[in-house]
Amino acid sequence: MATVDEIRQAQRVGSTATVLAMGTANPSNCVYLSTYPDVFFHLTNSEHKTKLKEKFQRICEKTKIKKRYMHLTGDILKKNPKFCEFRTPTLDAKLDILIVEIPKLGKEAATKAIKEWGQPKSKITYLIFCTSAGVDMPGADFQLTNLVGLSQDVKRYMMYQQGC
Repeated sequence: MATVDEIRQAQRVGSTATVLAMGTANPSNCVYLSTYPDVFFHLTNSEHKTKLKEKFQRICEKTKIKKRYMHLTGDILKKNPKFCEFRTPTLDAKLDILIVEIPKLGKEAATKAIKEWGQPKSKITYLIFCTSAGVDMPGADFQLTNLVGLSQDVKRYMMYQQGC
């Protein structure tokens, strides 16, 4: 019986792994943090909570982050009013949205990377997929292989919750 080291050695090509292209994608909704507290408190009908809004404004300023991209929009909040209610369980509904949207962003990023690389998809041997949101099984990496038309033999590495 082969040892783990022997199996790993047999799987290696004999060369150094190299990233030949990388693609990124963000949701189309861009929110500037200078106006985010106003937008957030308006959308959640919380404008009367002035002290909390002031605290949120300070947090946004201190992060030094200028803008964030997010899938959440006013339209989504209108379709899902429970998202704005305090202590209402909404995780399942939010995950249902992410399960659909994350692979779409992955496809956008993968298409950019494949174009940059300039080789046929059939030559892809590894896929590394990272997201800061959503967990699904089979994962977004598997969904992406189908969306992009990659071989099921492509080795996939999924990194969840790695931050923005």
